[in-house]
Amino acid sequence: MILSALLTSVGINLGLCFLFFTLYSILRKQPGNVTVYGPRLIQAGKSQQTNAFNLERLLPTAGWVKRALEPTNEEILSNLGLDALVFTRVFVFSIRVFSFASVVGIFILLPVNYMGTEFEEFFDLPNKSLDSFSISNVNDGSNKLWIHFCAIYIFSAVVCYLLYCEHKYISSKRIAHFYSSKPRPQEFTVLVSGVPLVSGNSISETVESFFREYHSSTYLSHVVVHRTDKLKILMNDAEKLYKKLTRVKSGTISRQKSKRDGFLGMFGKRVDVVDHYEKKLEKLEDDMRLKQSLLAGEEIPAAFVSFRTRHGAAIASNIQQGMDPTQWLTETAPEPQDVHWPFFTASFVRRWISNVVVFVAFVALIILYVIPVVLVQGLANLHQLETWFPFLKSILNMKIVSQVITGYLPSLIFQAFLMIVPPVMLLLSSMQGFISHSQIEKSACIKLLVFTVWNSFFANVLSGSALYRVNVFLEPKNIPRVLAAAVPAQASFFISYVVTTGWTGLSSEIFRLVPLLWSFMNKLFYKEDDKEFEVPPTPFCQEIPRILFFGILGTTYFFLSPLILPFLLVYFCLGYVIYRNQLLNVYEAKYETGGKFWPIVHSSTIFSLVLMHIIAIGLFGLKKLPLASSLTIPLPVLTLLFSIYCQRRFLPNFKSYPTECLVNKDKADEREENMSEFYSKLVVAYRDPALSASQYSRDMSPEDPPLLRSYQS
Repeated sequence: MILSALLTSVGINLGLCFLFFTLYSILRKQPGNVTVYGPRLIQAGKSQQTNAFNLERLLPTAGWVKRALEPTNEEILSNLGLDALVFTRVFVFSIRVFSFASVVGIFILLPVNYMGTEFEEFFDLPNKSLDSFSISNVNDGSNKLWIHFCAIYIFSAVVCYLLYCEHKYISSKRIAHFYSSKPRPQEFTVLVSGVPLVSGNSISETVESFFREYHSSTYLSHVVVHRTDKLKILMNDAEKLYKKLTRVKSGTISRQKSKRDGFLGMFGKRVDVVDHYEKKLEKLEDDMRLKQSLLAGEEIPAAFVSFRTRHGAAIASNIQQGMDPTQWLTETAPEPQDVHWPFFTASFVRRWISNVVVFVAFVALIILYVIPVVLVQGLANLHQLETWFPFLKSILNMKIVSQVITGYLPSLIFQAFLMIVPPVMLLLSSMQGFISHSQIEKSACIKLLVFTVWNSFFANVLSGSALYRVNVFLEPKNIPRVLAAAVPAQASFFISYVVTTGWTGLSSEIFRLVPLLWSFMNKLFYKEDDKEFEVPPTPFCQEIPRILFFGILGTTYFFLSPLILPFLLVYFCLGYVIYRNQLLNVYEAKYETGGKFWPIVHSSTIFSLVLMHIIAIGLFGLKKLPLASSLTIPLPVLTLLFSIYCQRRFLPNFKSYPTECLVNKDKADEREENMSEFYSKLVVAYRDPALSASQYSRDMSPEDPPLLRSYQS
């Protein structure tokens, strides 16, 4: 790719970004769009928009940027939670890393690369190949490569130092958040599975007897898990019918006075619509109550056991309970609203089979995505495209066509293929038997990161320039040499990828095109129905892998093609502002993990450093500088040792809170007057929502509140 093709891509994406930001700054001021651009504010009662006409609403302004940057980290922690703070700190960490990298890369490495073979004149820059700005332009055996060697060592040291500081900061905030928060049910509760069957006793009686005997001083209560699969189906049907009936009564949808009660409303006798729906709803409620009364005998060997102290719950969750290690298995309970109920009724065999199926499906998905990768690389290489489609040669030789195809189209098409991957990863993770939505999202986050790194990086690199040498990966000693030859050749594609997927992706995130269109369609065909209003969850599992992948690209190409660094820095700065705005106005965390996404950031950063070191070892060998290659070998070893130190120093704090903190917090609770009220709520906090009494058909009116929300309080 030549520089002018890259500038074409930059120009197109800058125009799109400017368009999205302009439209957002106008549309967000319109009262009708508050559910799109400020749903969190509506729920918190902070929306101050009025219907009075104001000319300022039609003018684009940047005041939202200032408001997004105003809250301090302490305010974010107290109002949005630790997960939101960790999310913003990923951007802060990346900005610090790539600010340093950009200074070194642009002002030192890039001039060295450009004048690597001989003195290059700066005329006709638009027609220069991007290879002129990469390390490929430096002569083999040149002493200038020692500058790259020194830069790699310095950059690695800076990244490790910043990573250590960020670890320390987030760990301290995790403890501070724990001390400042009110008592939460998950701190006092453990999930017990593998409860042994005792002849003559129910599961509930067995759990009661065991914990009263061995945890007599701290045991409070327990809730046994039941088989509620069929009951949940009835509950969902009743809720859908209730919503439909509410819409008909309130006039939200067009009301028919009568309909036929047979198939598709075309057969059977004619009945009144409202009366027909109410009778169906009453019948569903009767079926639900009957099913609930029969659930006493459908216990499964699992229960949520609550304790009077956090320390008591921690002891129960971290110490083997019975002589048989396969029985009385304990783990920390998730938040009540975070519990994922379907897999509680799954047998061990079913869970094992599900994990095997998920693994096979995940590998198959990775393999299948090689097809769009090869297609994208064909677009990025015009000579290969001309070979495939010779009849397009005359069109492809047109300058503007070639610039758009090589500079913009490949990354756009590749991003379109990747759009369906996050929902698929969430689906696969939900089949693995996790007990909470946060565990599902964390697993999906890891899968999506692995998928992105392989298909967006390695598959692109190999299919673009070295696919025919993929068999050398069977010999580990050849990996550095193969990567050193293949990775630099794809620098132009990844620079375009950062601009297209990164910049435009962020601007489309704040514009929220799909929710905007959905809101418009609802207003066009339905009347406004605030009862259906719901704040979208924070997309941690979709966005964190994307941010980390850009970090991997920047670290890998730091010394190979430093031209990518300023584009990445712009991406991280934009992302920091945009996602602070979205966290404050749009998204709401549906659960709180206590910052447990941060270890994924740590692992990704260490991986990117080691990958850079491996490529450097192979590249210095290819560049006829064996001494530099040998002196680089200690770097990945030192980086891994640093990673082990950080994991032993900080990772335990992300798994559980230390005894010192738990006991101090328990002592502070003893001075609280409302703990008895908290204990009374704790007793029923983990009751299955399907067992809650339903009141769908009673006191029906258009002003009724949303259904069955009381069990979530």
